[in-house]
Amino acid sequence: MLRDGKYAAWFRTPRGEGTGLVELIEGRISGRDSFFTYGGSYQVDQQRFTAVLTVKRHAGGNPSVFGPDEVEVNLTGLCSGAVATCSGTAREAPEVSFECTLIYSQEEALPPDAKCAVLKLNPDKLPKGIDGRSRPRPPLVPPKPPAS
Repeated sequence: MLRDGKYAAWFRTPRGEGTGLVELIEGRISGRDSFFTYGGSYQVDQQRFTAVLTVKRHAGGNPSVFGPDEVEVNLTGLCSGAVATCSGTAREAPEVSFECTLIYSQEEALPPDAKCAVLKLNPDKLPKGIDGRSRPRPPLVPPKPPAS
């Protein structure tokens, strides 16, 4: 059964591969990666599911694994425990096969009486350079170019 919750997504086509985060809640899909947002809907029948996923660019960068920056993907898949796999094609690029693996991301809930540790940073314990000295800190303001 495909559970509601957050999933890590790994996807690929012959044109490339990538990763993202997806949330599935009551038949709705939402998610994103560094360059694209995802939305859509899904239906579950026991271990099988179907989905319609829309992908839209939200930032410049790497090319889409489909080619076009906006696509609608029809998917079919299987869920086995915390892992789901699916495949399909985009209406805008039907020659490009798409595969995706979703891994359920279970957030660990802290007990109500849990105390968080507060760590004090000791700069003397930071790694030293090859010569045994502390690594130099970069300047806060870039140096001025030499006068010509």
